[in-house]
Order: sequence, then structure tokens, then C-alpha cells
Amino acid sequence: MKKITIAIDGHSSCGKSTMAKDLARRVGYIYVDTGAMYRSVTLYALRNHLFREDGTILVDELQQQMDNIHISFQLNPETGRPDTYLNGECVEQQIRSLEVSSHVSPIAALGFVREAMVAQQQEMGQGGGVVMDGRDIGTVVFPDAELKIFVTASAEVRAQRRYDELKEKGMPADYADILKNVQERDYIDSHREVSPLRQAPDALLLDNSTMTIAEQNEWLMQRFNEAVQH
Repeated sequence: MKKITIAIDGHSSCGKSTMAKDLARRVGYIYVDTGAMYRSVTLYALRNHLFREDGTILVDELQQQMDNIHISFQLNPETGRPDTYLNGECVEQQIRSLEVSSHVSPIAALGFVREAMVAQQQEMGQGGGVVMDGRDIGTVVFPDAELKIFVTASAEVRAQRRYDELKEKGMPADYADILKNVQERDYIDSHREVSPLRQAPDALLLDNSTMTIAEQNEWLMQRFNEAVQH
């Protein structure tokens, strides 16, 4: 059976990463969390004081330091899922904080950041057998992907999921703050100049607002089976 490329795009906090990880594990493909890559660049920028007090980015300094940012994924034997590494350090927990969430969209909107990440992503996905999720996978990174999914859910549902996820990890969470963050990220992601978030014309739409994870996984497996038989 031929190995295909699967591109999963969609809004923040709609469960793209979880579904992409589960699908990759079920079909034996490599999973690449592109959102984690942009979060890692954001964490690097925060740690290296590349944000001004008003939240704007020291763009020139970040651009000069892009060659120092190396992102990789290593399989975690306990979870069976890949963890994100920034310059050799596992940062899976740190990149999920609300601080990183509230700084990631302006970082991801920078052309030179996207260029660097897209080049790394295309390298990872050569030869198929990969599931990748993000904002521009089906439109920019892999426009020829054999299976493209665009995922959405209402902002309120997504904020609640994010709230529950942070609470489960024992991290501080405020629903109103999270909802505001989700809405702001939607606006920035879909209005940025470079690779704005949009559904590819040949992508299948999945609104998972009222779906269980089991129903969603079943839907995805059906789409996968249809795509590999073409």
C-alpha cells in the first residue's frame, strides 16, 4: 500500500494535534506537530528576551538568531507519542503554557520564521508516510498532499477544551482569558499576510464541536482508507 501525506489544518485548540497523533499511531506514520515548532520558537524568544514589554517582537534580533533554533521530535516510550525538543531539551510541557499561547501568533506571522519552519517541515515529510498538522500544511507546506482535512469547532468549545487540558495538567487556567486568547488567535491567524489560515479548496471539512474523540477517529480512518485506495 502506498504511503501518503496527510495534511490537517484548522483553528487553534480544536484538537488537531491529538487527532493527528492518534491517526499517525494507528496507521504507523510519522507525526509532525508544526504548532509545537512555532511554540518552540516563541519559547526561545521569551527565554532570550526578544519581546518588548508591550509584547512586540525584536524582529531583527530574532532573525539573526534563527540559525540557533533547532527543533526535533523524539518518541516518548511512555505515551507512545512524540515530544518536542528545542536545541536538545524536551520542552513539551513549557510550550503549552498560556504565556507561550498568547505570544505565538505574532511569531508565526513572521515571514522568515515561517520560511525556516516550512523548510524543516518539508524535509521531515519527504517520501510520504507522514501526518502533519498546523495552519498552512494543505495550502503551503504540502499543497499536493493526498489527504487534506480542515478542522474547526466553535470558539467556546475550543476554549473549554483548552481550559480542561490545562486544569488536567495542574496548570493555572481562567476560562475568560482562554476564550479571549482563542478569539484573538483566530483573527491573527486568518488575517496575517504570510500563509493565512484558510481551507484548501480540496480539503475535507470536519466540525468536531459535538463529536466524541472516538467518532472523530472513526471519521478520520474512513477518510484515510478512501485516500490510500485511490
